[in-house]
Amino acid sequence: MTTEASDRLLDRVRKLLAKAEADGVTVAEAQALTAKAAELMAKYGIDRALLAAQRPETDRPSSRLLDIYNPWARVQAHLLCGLAGAMRCQCILLPSGDGDQRVHMFGYESDLERTDMLYTSVLVQMWHGLIAAQVPARASSVRSWRRSWLLGFAAAVTAKVQAAEDRAERTASPAGAGSKSSAALVLADRSLVIRRNVAAAYPVTRTARLTYTGSGYGAGYRQGERADIGTARVGRDRDRSLPAVGQ
Repeated sequence: MTTEASDRLLDRVRKLLAKAEADGVTVAEAQALTAKAAELMAKYGIDRALLAAQRPETDRPSSRLLDIYNPWARVQAHLLCGLAGAMRCQCILLPSGDGDQRVHMFGYESDLERTDMLYTSVLVQMWHGLIAAQVPARASSVRSWRRSWLLGFAAAVTAKVQAAEDRAERTASPAGAGSKSSAALVLADRSLVIRRNVAAAYPVTRTARLTYTGSGYGAGYRQGERADIGTARVGRDRDRSLPAVGQ
């Protein structure tokens, strides 16, 4: 596949998602359109990887620094890193003042692009979902409930993206390849390159984990399962902080 063909494929994703977001579209129609968009975006990632295996100049390893601001900066970073991992990127969380987060994201350029696109879209959806979510009267802490809701939403969306990526890898059948395992080998090689780049930049790291105490995780997860995992909005706005919602 050529870069032009890959770009056409990504353009189909944008058009499908624009239809899914249009007025008058039923929930069932939107879900079907979104599922197809997710499938195509995953295929786009595979196609770009296979093309780069033959023409390395079309997709090179790179990295991006993103600043994420409060409120909920840690949760937003958690969402970004989850999506990045599903799309074969790797994130390093860097110290930042006042509770903000700085994320150094490593990956091939096409995967960084896909992650950036999805994160921008899903962040907006997460914000709207949180605004609409009703905190149960029985919740002992509004802030804890909302935080757990956000983490549930992030987990569900990440799981959807990972499932789409896994399906695309299993069904990949590159022209001229001896077997379908060729795609898996290419992706494994790319992952190794990214891990080496991360290790070279950050020789010493530790795993960061988020825990929650609120009871909103299940409600957030269910909302995340209904989220669009893509977007027709592909602007490069770097100010991606959630507006304040009663932290």
